[in-house]
Amino acid sequence: MLFAFFTAMAETEREAIREATLEGLAAAARKGNHGGRPAVITDDMVHTVLRRRAAGEPVEKIRKDLIIPTGKRKGHNPSLASIYRALAEHAKSQRHPDAAEQARAEYAAFHKGL
Repeated sequence: MLFAFFTAMAETEREAIREATLEGLAAAARKGNHGGRPAVITDDMVHTVLRRRAAGEPVEKIRKDLIIPTGKRKGHNPSLASIYRALAEHAKSQRHPDAAEQARAEYAAFHKGL
């Protein structure tokens, strides 16, 4: 009986913490603050990589000329994995431009509703 009581209390406390966290995230989103790290690869970097790859340069060589503009690693070169991830994301958005635009519109509408 005692364990059932403590279990119910713990579950109630967990739910209260969850609700408070979601309210805090919604309030931050209304102010324009969204969690997560800032993007390391900017759109300009992606276009530079695409242009230079089209000219035949390997990504390993291009990486040495790219500089991260903001964040903890400001002034350093991005990793190859970050570059390839950004290129894959760019290619995906190019293959399905309508889907990407619809997702952005739905995201904006969702955050306006919060």
